Amino acid sequence: MEKILEPILNSPRLKDYVAELQEFLSSEEERRNFFYNKITDQEKAEFINGEIVLHSPVVMIHNITLKYLLFAIDKYASHHNLGFVGYEKLMIRLTRNDYEPDLCFFNQGRADSFLPNQKLFPAPDFIAEVLSESTEKNDRGIKMEDYAAHSVKEYWLIEPKRKYVEQYFLKHGSFFLHKMYSEGDVIQSEVINGLQLPVEAIFNEMANNQYLKQFFK
Repeated sequence: MEKILEPILNSPRLKDYVAELQEFLSSEEERRNFFYNKITDQEKAEFINGEIVLHSPVVMIHNITLKYLLFAIDKYASHHNLGFVGYEKLMIRLTRNDYEPDLCFFNQGRADSFLPNQKLFPAPDFIAEVLSESTEKNDRGIKMEDYAAHSVKEYWLIEPKRKYVEQYFLKHGSFFLHKMYSEGDVIQSEVINGLQLPVEAIFNEMANNQYLKQFFK
């Protein structure tokens, strides 16, 4: 970071640059407040780098994949009293941007402070995004960078068509790919304590039902 900033820090126009940045950020904050006032719970929208990003309805395979993932992780976390699982319309407020991850997890200690009418939430401990053609660039780009900058400890990218999961762990302020999983593998989470999730349970109804049976004995 210091190498990137060095030419600016050494420039005689440093104060001019700072003033321009402050004006830019002030304008962006006004647009952000407009975003909060404009968006309703009927829309899936995010605020990214000063722009309101509205998302189109998802295709069926995306919806099914997210549903199975939610069933599995939410039931596991609830059964073991580990924390709170949010999905799809939960708004995460970061320093500059606001996102609605497909699925996120907060440990119990943090979740205990949440209020019933709360609309904006801090960076979670774990995030999973189901990839689509319209969202993959941001999921692998600005979101990955932003989640890492705000200390999200574990990040999953899920490809519903080709049925694989990429698992990333936070190291030294950035995400590093730990492993890519396909059907037949079992994913072990570092953040959701003890979670061992068969990949099939994310993509297949029978496998999902089989996984969930352990919680109804």
